[in-house]
Formats: sequence, C-alpha cells, structure tokens
Amino acid sequence: QVRLVESGGGLVQAGGSLRLSCAASGRTAASYALGWFRQAPGKARESVGAISWRGDTAWTADSLKDRFTISRDKSKNTVYLQMTSLQPEDTAVYYCAAGASITILSRGARYWGQGIQVTVSS
Repeated sequence: QVRLVESGGGLVQAGGSLRLSCAASGRTAASYALGWFRQAPGKARESVGAISWRGDTAWTADSLKDRFTISRDKSKNTVYLQMTSLQPEDTAVYYCAAGASITILSRGARYWGQGIQVTVSS
C-alpha cells in the first residue's frame, strides 16, 4: 500500500554534504511515520532516524551527533535526510522506511524502499 522511492545518493568527498529524498505514495502513505536506515558493508543495519506522520516529532540517532537531520514535507509526502560532514564510515546503502510509529522505526519497518548508495571517499 505504500511505495517508497529514494533519490539523491551518490559519491561525495569526505567533509561534504548530501540530501537524500524519499517520496512516499499510496492511499495510506500520509498516515505513516517515515524514517531512514543504513547498512554499511560488513555491518548490521542500523536506524538513522525517523519523523512522525504529522511531521511534528523527529529523532536522529545519537551516534550521528548533529550531522544528520530528518525533515518531512507533508504537501509532497516526502521525507528528507540531510547529511553533513560526511566521512568514509558513512558509506552505506540508505533505506527509506515507513512504520506505524517513531518507536517502530527505531528497530524495523512495515514498508521499505529499494535503498540508495551513498559513498564517501577519503
């Protein structure tokens, strides 16, 4: 019922910035909390952050300090992940996800995007 399409990934040098976008579509898409996960080579998938369906509450993983920010455009039903001061350790496949709540998105999701590659060169 919910389709998620990521965009904005690519190759960037260390210290650079990228903004990922995820467009959600489907009849019930606007009722889901949206978030981001990532999986680096050889590592487990980890939650990056999430934002409520209203767009009034959001969180970002403490391990990412203040470098990553999640926002949502309700008019376009799109969630964004703004990434700054990128490091090679941030290289991963980033996945957009939809879930029933922000809490759910700390560990899993109901719907997943295909994922998009972010590569940070040293």
